[in-house]
Amino acid sequence: MSNLMTPREAAALCGVTVDAIWQWKRRGLLEPAGLDERGRPLYRQLDVARAEKRTRARAHRTVGPVAA
Repeated sequence: MSNLMTPREAAALCGVTVDAIWQWKRRGLLEPAGLDERGRPLYRQLDVARAEKRTRARAHRTVGPVAA
């Protein structure tokens, strides 16, 4: 299970808030890949990165500072 992470770890990986991870889950962009020992959702790194990319593309955002 080394490639699975908690919502907090997933948020840190993508530079977003934990609330963003929960929103992606609610919107069907991200599905848990498993559960931890307490029944909390765990996510795959690749799935989190894909959800972040889809969200960024929908918002027409790019990574990094906006050019002036």
